Amino acid sequence: MKRLAIIGASSLQNPLIMKARLMGIETHVFAWKAGDVGEDTADFFYPISIIEKDEILKVCRQVGVDGITSIASDLAVETIGFVTDAMGLPGNTLATSHLATNKGAMREAFQAHKVPSPDFFVLKTMPENTEAVLREMTAQVIDFPVIVKPTDRSGSRGVTLVTGPEGLMPAIRFAMEESFAGEAIIETIIPGQEYSVECFSADSHHTLLAITQKFTTGAPHFIETGHIEPSGLTEEMRQKVLTVVSQALDSLGIISGASHSEVRIAEDGTIGVVEIGARMGGDFIGSHLVPMTSGVDFVGAVVSQALGEVVHVRPARTGRAAAVRYILTAEDYSTYRRIKSAHPSWIVAEEVGDIPDDGDVRSSADRHGYYILRGDDREALLGLGIF
Repeated sequence: MKRLAIIGASSLQNPLIMKARLMGIETHVFAWKAGDVGEDTADFFYPISIIEKDEILKVCRQVGVDGITSIASDLAVETIGFVTDAMGLPGNTLATSHLATNKGAMREAFQAHKVPSPDFFVLKTMPENTEAVLREMTAQVIDFPVIVKPTDRSGSRGVTLVTGPEGLMPAIRFAMEESFAGEAIIETIIPGQEYSVECFSADSHHTLLAITQKFTTGAPHFIETGHIEPSGLTEEMRQKVLTVVSQALDSLGIISGASHSEVRIAEDGTIGVVEIGARMGGDFIGSHLVPMTSGVDFVGAVVSQALGEVVHVRPARTGRAAAVRYILTAEDYSTYRRIKSAHPSWIVAEEVGDIPDDGDVRSSADRHGYYILRGDDREALLGLGIF
């Protein structure tokens, strides 16, 4: 029996754990013990934080794992690269993992390979005053508005739109407090609607599985409220997106497995890359939405490739649409209850907490649940008024 190390035990990782077990693979799951579902569904659970790379490597060597992977977690990516390099396992290198998780290093790689992306600069320490930041912005030819965010977080944590000098210092402080390394990045804004692009790479060839239209709370923190597939883009635009994303994946050295790219498309069709993760998209995009719209067993493909098996994915248009909607407000909760009453069969998965009190929502961690929908087409789902 093959043994697979899985980094993370949350509900977002559980589809990976369950898929591997269904495929007859022994699962060894690492995460800080917090009562997450994966602690119980794993064959073997180790209460080791996912950032404790040396401890995880030690156990993986003792167990003799055949592969290591994760989905929906940027924080797990560097640990996977570390173990992959040390044990000679299939997957991307540690160097690639760093480029795919540090936004400053990622931006530098994009610039070096002429990938269309924002202008930027990184702050490694808290600046003395606003004037010091403004001088740096002037030197980099960056003007307001700007996005300020941590260099090493995902899930919209620590992100703020800043429209003028008065908002700079609070935004930088917020980003640095959320950053593991205590670093912030200031960057220009790419105009247009945002989409996420799910690809699967094998031997440096990138296959487009799905493009998802993204919805957020907007300024100042841009918390993701939901996603829908198909995206509504034309086939011509889909191919243009694939060309740009493939260039970006190559610039980071991503040659294997799932990737989750975030792009913006302006009204004139200009495409800009926001950032890329060397892992499957979170928010149930990769585990639920992609299989329903593309017919590809995305999670199964990730498991097989992590174990060194040759994987060929063949996406097809299923004709179906899928969406995930997160609950942030009392109004969102009312919409969920309305759909649950009128179209119960359209909801294929859900986890809904108490009615939100409409407090301050500053990251995806402040969301109060979700529900996943499947419909005959995109228009049918949008017609529910979920976005």
